[in-house]
Amino acid sequence: MTNEQLKGRTKKFSIMVIDLVEKMPSTISTRVILNQIVKSATSVGANYRAVCRARSDREFVSKMNIVLEEADETLFWLEIIIEKEWINKSDVEAIWNEGNELTVIFVSSLKTINNRINGK
Repeated sequence: MTNEQLKGRTKKFSIMVIDLVEKMPSTISTRVILNQIVKSATSVGANYRAVCRARSDREFVSKMNIVLEEADETLFWLEIIIEKEWINKSDVEAIWNEGNELTVIFVSSLKTINNRINGK
């Protein structure tokens, strides 16, 4: 997968989460969670763009770790939404799957670059 393709996927992931949030009920607790999930999901795409501009392997690793943390945080908030049953699980499934797939890609990229840095 190219950087441009992954940029597109991370942006689409952000939009999927925003679309989900706009369907959610508005209560005190959901507003807090929804604010958090929008921040973390959109941060995945925004920070991945920074990864693509990394000037060294070490900078790449640093920035990619931020992307991974934000993706994992987004999955956490999705778990809360699912467990609270604030929306049908089927409405979250595609976002959940994409978040997991992106996480696997980010972890794989980090392993590859860390092996290169460490001479393995």
